[in-house]
Amino acid sequence: MSQNSGDNGGEGQSRSFLDRLGMALLREPGTRQQLVEVLREAQARDLMDRDALDMIEGVLQVSEMQVRDIMVPRAQMYVVDKNSAPEEYLPRVIETGHSRFPMIDGDKDKVVGILLAKDLLRYFYGGKRRKSRFSLNDYLRPAVFVPESKRLNVLLRDFRTNRNHMAIVVDEYGGVAGLVTIEDVLEQIVGEIKDEYDIDADDVMIVERGTGEFVVKALTTLEEVNSRLGTAFANDGIDTIGGLVVTTFGHLPRRGEKTDIGGLRFEVLRADSRQVHLLKVTRVGARRSADAPGT
Repeated sequence: MSQNSGDNGGEGQSRSFLDRLGMALLREPGTRQQLVEVLREAQARDLMDRDALDMIEGVLQVSEMQVRDIMVPRAQMYVVDKNSAPEEYLPRVIETGHSRFPMIDGDKDKVVGILLAKDLLRYFYGGKRRKSRFSLNDYLRPAVFVPESKRLNVLLRDFRTNRNHMAIVVDEYGGVAGLVTIEDVLEQIVGEIKDEYDIDADDVMIVERGTGEFVVKALTTLEEVNSRLGTAFANDGIDTIGGLVVTTFGHLPRRGEKTDIGGLRFEVLRADSRQVHLLKVTRVGARRSADAPGT
């Protein structure tokens, strides 16, 4: 009898929780935080997995964020100039690996359209006769402009409706402040997409991936880098390898940018508009300690 009572009590508790979860999802909760707490309780009870919870929280977060929170700043925009020949900017297009580039008319405040890297194939495929008839203006996509204050959930809906993948961000004075892509928005929901260079273990900072190639978290201390890679990096006021790399660039680098320091080549594997996260390090011959600030 007591066993049946215990079972009923357990079922009642489970039903009570499910009722609360259902009510939270079917009607507007008192606060967003209350909804998040119910969802986290559901995850703790294995009613949903961690990835699903993270995505739901990402969706809720996106509805509160503005374009200015995730945009690529103007100074870090990769652009191509309509006044230059395609041969001049092709190496940069290849190096960055991006699929879309704002095309400007001499100045970043004068964006005239969006150039798709694949459209350059039309120019470089064929002989001189084909090139003479080619005009980039015929292949430019219209540029979409959005204010810094635009909500990310609204921007995502616009991207999906209009089938755009990139928008130029303008400030209150109409000047170009940066750019934002649909991938930037989606990463806020699903998290950064992992690749073969990711280091899954939280306590592992450096992974050797082959002869002379390492993947290093940007938060790795200079002391640990020196110990593992045999370097002698030192810089007053800088404790991490990410800080040293950013100082060497002189700006916050984007994915794909490279710089040589002390005989090592640092390539940015992952970065956002606020900080560098992951680096690929390879040796490039004799060390040049003079290249490293403070070494």
